[in-house]
Amino acid sequence: MSESTKSTDYRAKRAEYSVLDIPEYWICDPLKERVTVCTLLEGWYEAAEFAEENPIESTLFSELRVPNRQILNP
Repeated sequence: MSESTKSTDYRAKRAEYSVLDIPEYWICDPLKERVTVCTLLEGWYEAAEFAEENPIESTLFSELRVPNRQILNP
């Protein structure tokens, strides 16, 4: 993510993706060392932020536990 796409990633995509019924999407922000998982619930996205050593969790893939650093620093 860059500053130029921040608004698009956090706002516009939510509206576009909800119309398409995208069940979940991730926003990776290496500058803030944070991954935001947006999950579609009843037509609206609920966001969960994962930073530092917190393992990233997905509602779609319940067995998936990925360390934040593994996504941001492959």
